[in-house]
Amino acid sequence: MYAKCGLPDIGRVLFDSISSKNSISWTAMISGYAQSGRKLDAIQLFQKMPVKNLLSWTALISGLVQSGNWVDSFYLFMEMRSKGIDIADPFILSSIIGASANLAVLGLGKQIHCLVILLGYESSLFVSNALVDMYAKCSDVLAAIKIFGRMVQRDIVSWTSIIVGTAQHGLAEEALSLYNRMLSTGLKPNEVTFVGLIYACSHVGLVSKGRYFFKSMIKDYGINPSLQHYTCLLDLLSRSGHLEEAENLIKAMPFKPDEATWAALLSACNHHRNTLIGIRVADHLLSLKPEDPSTYILLSNIYASAAMWESVSKVRRLMAAMEVKKEPGYSCIVLGKESQVFLAGETSHPAKDEIFGLLKELDAEMKRSSVLHDLEQQEKERHLFWHSERLAVAYGLLKGIPGMVLHIVKNLRVCGDCHTVLKFISIIVKREIVVRDANRYHHFKDGKCSCNNFW
Repeated sequence: MYAKCGLPDIGRVLFDSISSKNSISWTAMISGYAQSGRKLDAIQLFQKMPVKNLLSWTALISGLVQSGNWVDSFYLFMEMRSKGIDIADPFILSSIIGASANLAVLGLGKQIHCLVILLGYESSLFVSNALVDMYAKCSDVLAAIKIFGRMVQRDIVSWTSIIVGTAQHGLAEEALSLYNRMLSTGLKPNEVTFVGLIYACSHVGLVSKGRYFFKSMIKDYGINPSLQHYTCLLDLLSRSGHLEEAENLIKAMPFKPDEATWAALLSACNHHRNTLIGIRVADHLLSLKPEDPSTYILLSNIYASAAMWESVSKVRRLMAAMEVKKEPGYSCIVLGKESQVFLAGETSHPAKDEIFGLLKELDAEMKRSSVLHDLEQQEKERHLFWHSERLAVAYGLLKGIPGMVLHIVKNLRVCGDCHTVLKFISIIVKREIVVRDANRYHHFKDGKCSCNNFW
């Protein structure tokens, strides 16, 4: 109780006062530390535990997964396996599958899936739910759909996981069809289901449908919209150019909009070149004294586009005073057992000459198009060549198995130029490229992207 209320130290005082501790006492304290993000305390206490069983290992590993310590949870899981602990309950498997999903490492997820089959737990409802979520988050949405299709028993988590998964991959029609199938089974949607539905509408521009789901959630199911629902609807309106309606929604919603909410609207104003609303939103956002470095970059761009140079100078002075630095972009690609991380502008990689050579060859194929603009042509080409996602794609083409799908994870949003270039590359090399960026998943194939440019 104390740990779940954010007071694990008081929980530890009580734990220490127990004169005769049993496995439940130890497990409760270990779990409390792990779920509170106190990794070292959890591991140290676990090491002191006299007799460790599957329950105590599960408490530690699942707690670390919940608190975001995914890599550590894998090392502990491997240690548990090496000690021959019998997995008599599949809950620990669903936890470690969740770690694979959050790390977006498909290879690890597949290995755990093999173990699930080996141990005979594929029919477990919560293990299958975890597998659907994992494959969707690891960019293999077809595998997620296949597992969902094989499930004998499904609950609201099963349906919501596949609806959200297909929505994230741009399969909006599939997501909406799954929702109708779910309703036909008699199941009622929950809060998360509607997040996925509105999200699906957002990424293909189905404005009327998104408004319908938002109203249906309240009217038909009595669900009070959370900040996340309002944010999804705001995202839908903003992306589709309904900026005035989006601004009115922010002012009317029963939650105090945070910096990220205003920044999302400002980004849409910038994208749709609506200077009038953009300046109004920028002035309000600046008064909130934002903390995110990317917000200041966005503010500077908005003011610069309106030739408000005094405001640009003010933003840059604030950035200098706060020592604001833009988060460096990086992309990770996994090829079999090997993973490579590329930083934007990285020129120290051992294969840099090969990578640059391939990018130059690909660029020559694209010269007829006007994908590079704004900056002075040569400078722009030099600058864009070193964007991290391009480096990762080139490395994958050079070192990966011919014909394999390239899976890349990027920490920031894919820029417009790289988005266009990756579509061209998918045609030239006849290869599917999947990029999971900060916003969504992009499946580049045959010169098209699954996002339909709604990202």
